Amino acid sequence: MTFSPLVQTRLDAWVASAADFGPFLLGQKTSTTLHQQRQAYEQVLATHPIPPGVTCNDVDMGGVPSMVVVPDEITEDRVLLYIHGGGYVGGSARGYLGVAGHFANLLGAKVYLPDYRLAPEHPFPAPIDDTLQAYRWLLDQGNDPKSIVFSGDSAGGAMVVSVMVKARNAGLPLPAGGAALSPWANLEHTGASIDNRDGLDPQASRLGLTLLAKTFLNGALPTDPDASPVFADVRELPPILVQIGENEVMLSDAMRLATHLGENRVRVSLEVWPGMFHVWHMFAAILPEGMQALKNAAVFLDRAIRDRQTR
Repeated sequence: MTFSPLVQTRLDAWVASAADFGPFLLGQKTSTTLHQQRQAYEQVLATHPIPPGVTCNDVDMGGVPSMVVVPDEITEDRVLLYIHGGGYVGGSARGYLGVAGHFANLLGAKVYLPDYRLAPEHPFPAPIDDTLQAYRWLLDQGNDPKSIVFSGDSAGGAMVVSVMVKARNAGLPLPAGGAALSPWANLEHTGASIDNRDGLDPQASRLGLTLLAKTFLNGALPTDPDASPVFADVRELPPILVQIGENEVMLSDAMRLATHLGENRVRVSLEVWPGMFHVWHMFAAILPEGMQALKNAAVFLDRAIRDRQTR
């Protein structure tokens, strides 16, 4: 698929910045620090503009530094917990304010973005534990779980499911639903698309994902159900939407996640977007398919909240 020059330019910059994590994952000496690389990556992500009609502020979610995006019009105290991607090594709340702002406007919800700890300093399961703590904090603040939904992309898309499972196991009330965007659902990488889509998806590759998984897992098995939700006990979870680009190396494992959810009696919807790359949603302001995917996710989450509130 051919994209506009602006989309292509920003996509190329994103790919190049993500590739700059390579030396750190390989343990090679570099002229910059990992902290500096994370800041540079955040600046690339932040080129996606924050839409009008929202306000962004810092917030502490029970010890987890975070940001909250508040729309001018809030519908019935709705809350979205958005879990950013970045392979568990990069990414930040501040880099995802564009996507969060669109969600805030589309859903009429406050959007909270936890800045969970990152590998290699804080490997598995630290990011999952931090995000669960952020959800606990939302509940402790008196937010009705019937009005809370989750969304996230890539590693965050996997955590949409993983954190729900951890919350259920901890005896916490579950949110009304979730939307997993381009989820990195299987760190074992056994789906066919890890090979037959490699090179089609400019943003993610087999080699890159293998290095990221090794760094994040730090000796844990890739089949650990907390790391790879395709192996998790997902029974009794709320409705979940899975969106994946047809060009993605994660395609097969995202489809496997949807099947796994359905086979365990979770209401699931799967959208496969032809020609789309990993987390094309980031480009919603300049890519029609990105905005339409976010609108579809907002419709799904809106319905999940309305259905939950009538029970």
